[in-house]
Amino acid sequence: MADHHHHHHHSLPENLGKAFGWGIGLNIVFVVAEIAAGLYTGSLALLTDAGHNLGDVASLVLSWLALRLSKITSTGRLSYGYRKGTIWVSLINGLVLLVAVCYIVLEAFQRLDHPPPVPGLLVSAVAIVGIGVNAFSAWLFYRDSRHDLNIKGAYLHLIADAAVSAGVVLAGLLMYASGWAWIDTAISFVIAGIILWGTVGLLKESICLALDGAPKSVDLKAIEAAALDTPGVLSVHHLHVWALSTSENALTAHLVLDKDHTLETAHAAKLHFRHALEHMDIGHATIETEAEGALCGCVVC
Repeated sequence: MADHHHHHHHSLPENLGKAFGWGIGLNIVFVVAEIAAGLYTGSLALLTDAGHNLGDVASLVLSWLALRLSKITSTGRLSYGYRKGTIWVSLINGLVLLVAVCYIVLEAFQRLDHPPPVPGLLVSAVAIVGIGVNAFSAWLFYRDSRHDLNIKGAYLHLIADAAVSAGVVLAGLLMYASGWAWIDTAISFVIAGIILWGTVGLLKESICLALDGAPKSVDLKAIEAAALDTPGVLSVHHLHVWALSTSENALTAHLVLDKDHTLETAHAAKLHFRHALEHMDIGHATIETEAEGALCGCVVC
């Protein structure tokens, strides 16, 4: 006897669409302004930062698209809809961040021998605007970034952009005060390290979820212990936990009951275990019960 249970543990707020709208809109305006300033001053630093921000705008668009697709619950052969798309988008976001880090490091190495002159004050002024835009956009996603890996990817992108802008501000001010062009290169390496630190964890979790691994928020040992603490349950097997999306987890499990159990006690055991799962970040549970020593796995046996 199988029991199916659905519980949307982390429903995304309705105003999240507005957060994406503001984040995408503000960053597009800033990218255009930064490109214009870079072309006007001939600053490669501003043009490089604009390219990095443009890549993050694309990532925000992908994240928003993934969340829209996740609302399609079922369509023909895709019985779970497009929920898994949120996981793949979070993986793509992590890869984009990694590529951005590699680009920053490569650009920094190329500037070691011949650092180009940069108009410090103007670069700093533009970068200060970038800090404000990205910090405000990141704040819009902060709360939901703790519950959804896809939102976390967008949040990390914006934080990375704010860090890049802060580094550009500092470099511009120091270069203006000292005339040392190599400061821009040194700041670039620091920024790359900051971005890489946040990207590694995002990539590891995204790859795990893409391979149907147990989400980081789920404690398999605690789930097994909860099953064994259920009255009448002797053991549990075929225990599998995976992510349906970046905000929904699923579980299947077989509970082995003692030989003297009845349909009523079997149902009570499932209710007890299900209640425990609701506090363990499991939103979709399929539970089967079987008698001790049964070969077919049917509760009637």
